[in-house]
Amino acid sequence: MFKPDFFGIYIHWPFCISKCPYCDFNSHVRDSIDMDLWEKMLLKDLEAVYQETSDKKVTSVFFGGGTPSTMPPKIVGSLISAIHRLWFVAPDVEISLEANPTSVEQKNFKALSSAGVNRVSLGIQSLNNDHLKFLGRTHSGEEARSAIAIAQKHFKKHNFDFIYTLPTEELSSWEADLKEILDLGSRHLSLYQLTIEEGTPFFLQHARGDFMMKSPEESALFFEQTKEILTGNEFHNYEVSNFAKSSKDECLHNLAYWKSDDYVGIGPGAHGRFYRNGKRYFARRHRAPDRWLQDVGAHGNGTHEGRYISQKEKAEELFMMGLRLTDGISIQDFESKMEESIGAWLCPEAELSLVKEGLLKRTDTRIFATKKGLQKLNGVLSYIFNYPKKKMSHK
Repeated sequence: MFKPDFFGIYIHWPFCISKCPYCDFNSHVRDSIDMDLWEKMLLKDLEAVYQETSDKKVTSVFFGGGTPSTMPPKIVGSLISAIHRLWFVAPDVEISLEANPTSVEQKNFKALSSAGVNRVSLGIQSLNNDHLKFLGRTHSGEEARSAIAIAQKHFKKHNFDFIYTLPTEELSSWEADLKEILDLGSRHLSLYQLTIEEGTPFFLQHARGDFMMKSPEESALFFEQTKEILTGNEFHNYEVSNFAKSSKDECLHNLAYWKSDDYVGIGPGAHGRFYRNGKRYFARRHRAPDRWLQDVGAHGNGTHEGRYISQKEKAEELFMMGLRLTDGISIQDFESKMEESIGAWLCPEAELSLVKEGLLKRTDTRIFATKKGLQKLNGVLSYIFNYPKKKMSHK
């Protein structure tokens, strides 16, 4: 029976100073927040997940949002202290926190570091003021550069997030921006192509023709050039949108998602997947902050939905997340978690077809998407999941 002994903890802070037009995350703008109440309820929700995971070791903690850098450092410190009190925590635990580079949030960096945060992920998105305005960001390029310098001073590890393939962005200007980004000195970069998500202001603006997105061919060219420039600067592209100088610089917590390892989530909208009684279990908190508060107050935890997932769901998760990694899926790990052969879920005929198309490759120990396959990953996954086979049609 598969029973992992380690896991990661995700903590969701749902509040932002303003809502970006491209963002479909669970974030909310509030005039006032009862910080004492939120600290109390987050701690109560944390203690509830301890009951499910008391025998496991914590290897990573991730504060996401929303904008968790707007949390009072006191609450961050209180949660980190509680984690150390409740669980055995790995000596090299990674404790990440997402932050925006506004001057207001920069003032919290020193205190957040003192509270125990050792990795910060800065949502810079661009150094170009015109691009920042289009993206609805509240900081300037100058503030971003200042925040980077302060983050590098206070945190052991740091990541910079950027968005590219904007409607009016030329490849040559993005290449120039990349060179400046590389000069900033981070050992980890998250570079995301702009996408249009339903329910966001950008979705409506795009639908009515206010701007045009890049074609798939243009986007592929941007991606390839990005990868070539970063590879030439000693970064490796370990996940579709993530680049690191070495394996030690990779985001340990996000790797738990991509490898389908155990993780739990607390706070509004947070979800977790972990092994319970030998079976893969899914738990989700309600997205609405007030409803989450009610759930925690009434039941002692914020779980809104909990269920065991089927073998079919588990297999699809392992493929969907694992093939995002450039080194793909460990066959041994897949078969250990499924307690079945990978051939029972990846039909040999489907695999052969994808290999012939140059989209998939297998070694003795791993199966992974090729460079071409990563660019067409949604199609690769759809083909794997929908190829007629006995296993995928039941359970």
